[in-house]
Order: sequence, then structure tokens, then C-alpha cells
Amino acid sequence: MTEKTRIDAFDTRILKILTNNGRISWRELATEIGLSLTPTLRRVRRLESDGFILGYTTRLNERRLSGAIEAMISVTLDRQSDEALSIFERSIQDVEEVTDCYQMTGDYDYLLRVVVNDLDHFQVMLGTLSRIPMLSRINSSFVLKTVLRRTAKVT
Repeated sequence: MTEKTRIDAFDTRILKILTNNGRISWRELATEIGLSLTPTLRRVRRLESDGFILGYTTRLNERRLSGAIEAMISVTLDRQSDEALSIFERSIQDVEEVTDCYQMTGDYDYLLRVVVNDLDHFQVMLGTLSRIPMLSRINSSFVLKTVLRRTAKVT
């Protein structure tokens, strides 16, 4: 996707509709945006190939599947070399409780979002995390309540 890629009002409407209902049929989508089926599908495929649509997923109830405890963990590495960052980023892929990993600016290098069943599970996961090479500091905060979580805003 290039920075020059533009979307028009039809594309914006498609993105809004798919954000709210990724299971809508192509025919229903075409009807809602006021185009016939073929141009609608052409637009969706272009939005996919241009990187505006990254995929289609189902929102799952994490509490039912993964556990009731959500935590944010800030991680500081002992150095910020390309090698250290690469090792950490490869290693974190194997910690299944980590749902999100962000490289950060500021006081720490990464922010992790984790979901676990209980405090015992959290302690085991923390042990796994602490064995990743080149970690110098881990700081955890438990989420009391999710106030807002939304997908990207379509303007």
C-alpha cells in the first residue's frame, strides 16, 4: 500500500459496514452501499490488496476462553541493539498468553497485553517471560476494567 492510495465515499462505507458486520453477504453489502455486486466485489478486493483490509476475524470472549485476568506488562531489555530486539520479538511469539506486543518509546522497550486464567497461571507465564534472553526489567499491572476497545476509525 502506498501513502497515495485514496479511498472514496463508497470505500469508506464498505469499511464501516464490514467493521460492524464482517459476515455480511456480498449481495447485502452491495445493496447497502448502492452499487451492483460486481463493482462492490471489485472495491472490496482492491481494499484488501491495498492493505486497508488486513483480514476477517471473529471477536472471541477472552474471559470464557483464556481466562479472567488481563494484565499489561512493560518490558525493558538490557540493551536495544537490533540483535536484542530481534531475539525478544522472536521469543515473545512462543508465550501464548501474550495477545499483543508493542515496541514503545519512553521508559520501557515493549508493552505486552496478556490474558491468563488465574494468579497461578500468571506466575507461571511470568516465569516463562523472565527466561527470555536480555530482559532486564519486567513491570506488571492488572487491568481492572476495559473501558474502551475499538477497531480503527473509518473516516
